[in-house]
Amino acid sequence: MSASSAFNDEKGGSSSVGEPEYGHDPASGGIFSSDYKRHDDLKEMLDSNKDSLKLEAMKRIVAMIARGKNASDLFPAVVKNVACKNIEVKKLVYVYLVRYAEEQQDLALLSISTFQRGLKDPNQLIRASALRVLSSIRVTIIVPIMMLAIKEAASDMSPYVRKTAAHAIPKLYSLDPEQKDQLIEVIEKLLADKTTLVAGSVVMAFEEVCPERIDLIHKNYRKLCNLLIDVEEWGQVVIINMLTRYARTQFLNPNINESLLEEGGGVDKTFYGSDGDEDEDDEEKEKKAEAPAMAKRKPYVMDPDHRLLLRNTKPLLQSRNAAVVMAVAQLYFHLAPKAEVGVIAKALVRLLRSHSEVQYVVLQNVATMTIKRRGMFEPYLKSFYIRSTDPTQIKVLKLEVLTNLANETNISTILREFQTYIKSMDKDFVAATIQAIGRCATNIGEVRDTCLNGLVQLLSNRDELVVAESVVVIKKLLQMQPEKHSDIIKHMAKLTDNIQVPMARASILWLIGEYCEHVPKIAPDVLRKMAKSFTNEEDIVKLQIINLAAKLYLTNSKQTKLLTQYVLNLAKYDQNYDIRDRARFIRQLIVPTEKSGALSKYAKKLFLALKPAPVLESPFKDRDHFQLGSLSHLLNAKAGGYQELPDWPEAAPDPSVRNVEVKESVPEWTKCSSREKRKEKKVEKPFYSDSEGESGPTESADSESDSASRSESVSGSEESGSASESEESEEGSESEEEEEDEEEKDKKKKKKEIKKPVQESESEQSSEEEEERKHERKSKQRKSDSESESDEEEESESESSQSESEEDSESEAEVKKKKKAAESKPPSKPVKKENKKEKKEMSLLDLDDFEPAPSPQVTPVNTFLSNSLVTDLEGLSLSDAVLSPATIAPSSALKSYELLHRITGEGLSVEYCFSRQPFSPDANMVAVQMQFTNNATSDTKNLHMEDVKLQSGMRVKDFSEIELLPAGETATAVMGIDFCDSTQAANFQLCTHTRKFFVSIQPPVGELMRPVFLTENEFKKEQGQLMGMNEITEKLTLDVKCRNEHAIVQRVTAAANLSRVPCGSDKECRFAGRTVTSGSLVLVTVATKEEGAAQLTVNCEKMVIGTMLVKDILLALTQ
Repeated sequence: MSASSAFNDEKGGSSSVGEPEYGHDPASGGIFSSDYKRHDDLKEMLDSNKDSLKLEAMKRIVAMIARGKNASDLFPAVVKNVACKNIEVKKLVYVYLVRYAEEQQDLALLSISTFQRGLKDPNQLIRASALRVLSSIRVTIIVPIMMLAIKEAASDMSPYVRKTAAHAIPKLYSLDPEQKDQLIEVIEKLLADKTTLVAGSVVMAFEEVCPERIDLIHKNYRKLCNLLIDVEEWGQVVIINMLTRYARTQFLNPNINESLLEEGGGVDKTFYGSDGDEDEDDEEKEKKAEAPAMAKRKPYVMDPDHRLLLRNTKPLLQSRNAAVVMAVAQLYFHLAPKAEVGVIAKALVRLLRSHSEVQYVVLQNVATMTIKRRGMFEPYLKSFYIRSTDPTQIKVLKLEVLTNLANETNISTILREFQTYIKSMDKDFVAATIQAIGRCATNIGEVRDTCLNGLVQLLSNRDELVVAESVVVIKKLLQMQPEKHSDIIKHMAKLTDNIQVPMARASILWLIGEYCEHVPKIAPDVLRKMAKSFTNEEDIVKLQIINLAAKLYLTNSKQTKLLTQYVLNLAKYDQNYDIRDRARFIRQLIVPTEKSGALSKYAKKLFLALKPAPVLESPFKDRDHFQLGSLSHLLNAKAGGYQELPDWPEAAPDPSVRNVEVKESVPEWTKCSSREKRKEKKVEKPFYSDSEGESGPTESADSESDSASRSESVSGSEESGSASESEESEEGSESEEEEEDEEEKDKKKKKKEIKKPVQESESEQSSEEEEERKHERKSKQRKSDSESESDEEEESESESSQSESEEDSESEAEVKKKKKAAESKPPSKPVKKENKKEKKEMSLLDLDDFEPAPSPQVTPVNTFLSNSLVTDLEGLSLSDAVLSPATIAPSSALKSYELLHRITGEGLSVEYCFSRQPFSPDANMVAVQMQFTNNATSDTKNLHMEDVKLQSGMRVKDFSEIELLPAGETATAVMGIDFCDSTQAANFQLCTHTRKFFVSIQPPVGELMRPVFLTENEFKKEQGQLMGMNEITEKLTLDVKCRNEHAIVQRVTAAANLSRVPCGSDKECRFAGRTVTSGSLVLVTVATKEEGAAQLTVNCEKMVIGTMLVKDILLALTQ
């Protein structure tokens, strides 16, 4: 006893002392912890004064929730910490509250004032979390508070908070649908948001709350199309599905003329040569009546907005996300002209290498597509061959696709495949294969006999299921031409002894009964055998025995009269009432009595009437009235929340409703004046981020603004990237605006200065041309002077910024005039401040528009190229003069970008340009030339790079450290970046002896390539190999100042680092280059037509690079 009691004490002691270590730890199951002590240690930790303990407790609680454990009893202890000062604890508390606020509404309501304070928190993540918790408390009493919070969050500076506001809208709508009108106002405001982070979420809210309000989309349509490529994948799917429905209401059917032609000429076509009867749509049948009227219509011209949608979604076919690819595929299927739908086939076939769940959905959609557009998938026939490892449902769907794709040319290959499938161990699959063979036989007359013979051979198979399925299919095939195949019917009659599968026995009996005149000797004997086993047969077989008896009684009553009576008597007392009813009905019909009515005279006509052969149709035939890729399409039934795909309109609605966006496509000089005034006020402060009391925002503002100046879409998504830098990103948008303003000012100033030489007379121009030649000889000597001059200019500019902003606030008309004057000079595009002599040179370059230059030009050199580089360049251009002028790419002044503003850099300013010279240490890197200017009063030391953050595959070769940069001096350095053929930014820290600045370099797509020299024949040969999806063609109208060959060459080579390819035609300009990293060929053709019309063609293996290059060149040629 004592030993056992001691053991019990020990055990008890262990549970009291040791248990909290393990039993309450979320990592263990908590099996041994008693309920009344449950989570006590966590509650103690949450009540302690130490933030570290609270943080540990919250981590454990969130881990429990993640593993599906119930942590709701900790709610009071957690809610107390909602006002905790520690940001990390606060975030985790909010995560917990989002999960349990709905269950514990009363307690959550007590801390509602804390959430409202959280909405004003300087940290964007806390603001967003507070809004998320608030919208998770499902109590109608706080609807007004939620409404106010959503409205405020919709105007928040942080895109992450605006995104959370968009997520909260459907929650509030489901809680109180009466708020719809107010919510629509918020949705309208958020739809106008330019950040990619918000776009997907607000479109989702639009779909949930007011999908019928298509008018809200009109003015945002083009913006959504252009942002699409940068939105997160979830948002891409939502936006694409919404735009599919939008396009169906706003644009005309691009295939309307083809459908008319098909209907008009359909009579002469072969049965299978066209898309066949299966493909003819109900809509098309309805339109037949209107064909004469519709034939008079004008030829179809695609709306540019329709084309924009198709063009911007096409690159997403290469997305890594299957849902995005599927969404684009359904968009193309529902909206694209027939000739263009083919591009989706390759992308969908690629998805077949994915998981079986993805394959199942994709194959469902492919099966529907192959009925309408068979030719699209024919080249990929082998991708639908079945693997032994495929699950049964995948095998059946692949069979469906193969059957749909079968035609006279490939049927022999497909039937050979089917033969191997029949040997499979998967019985359901074998049955589906036999049915597929039957469908091929009915659809393609040439192989009907072959298929029939093959199926008859299967009748001797050992497997009963195979035989049974074959019998059912043969029965359907024999109905097409029974008189030819009486021997097959005899062969099947013999099988009645062996086959036990009810459906097969019933099919044989039906055949013998239906065609008893073809087998008069065998039929009565089969009935005799069946009468013997009648009582043991399945119901379906009994019904067919009764039918057989009736048919034989009518055709051969001598032999079968007694047998028929016997069978009918057995049926009269059967347990199944269907069989009893059938027996009574047939007895009255075929055995005439005094009571039987006039119907018995027609018994033979009723039973032995000619029956039409069954049509073996695909189960996917009419599924395309559901939107592809939707759950409703998958289930073939309308699911809750499904929105019908609208029919195409008869006449196109007014396209001008989408024209609001045109203003935004113009560079924003017109808006500048007011923004610059705002900027001036901020610059008057000693340092505009001091109010925060942190250096963080200035660092992030710098890195973000640089990328924002070239792609506005990235700004939002990067800002919400990390929790710890949340405050930094909030100020990002402000500083982006300011730095964009700086650039725009510089552009304007130059345009004013450039405007004057344009108005000079021609005699002055010719004299200036001579000066220019002298200037080119002396450019080397003047180099050092120009640097110091440009420095002085920068300083004076900062002093006179006030007066400049007043000049800028002129009327919009004047600004536009200046813009037009400036557009005629492509080399004036760089933001870099050039010295006055070089400005003169830039305006003179345009004289070549009127008088072609006799010799190749010397490359205009940027102010910050080193002296040695100038001599190299001059030497280069002289040596190249031996080549024909056509093969040399005329190079324009290199465009420079701001890396670090002098205010942000505390006196240090850095600019960079892509020098387009080979980077000698590594040929796969792009050379980036950087100019450092020390505007401070003290020296800057140890300028170097640190903490390089790159996307996978990218590499950087640092510039050599600059040990000393005296006050007022300038230094240059060259670094190499391998961008891996992408426009992703290279992020790094620029360090001095005292400070570190976050900066990023993002290349325009045109700088990712190097020129190559090709002959005309080589160009055509390479172009021929890069067709189809590798070719992008765009029509455009050239800018008025860009309608001669020289101007086109100049603008294209300014936009992309390509070389000119000689061309026999004066109507075409050709250019060639290779991407720096992979060496993929990039070919550009600009073909000019009358009145400034032109066609731009880009051929490139890398579709994404091709698409981006088209945008850049279009911009260069049209503006």
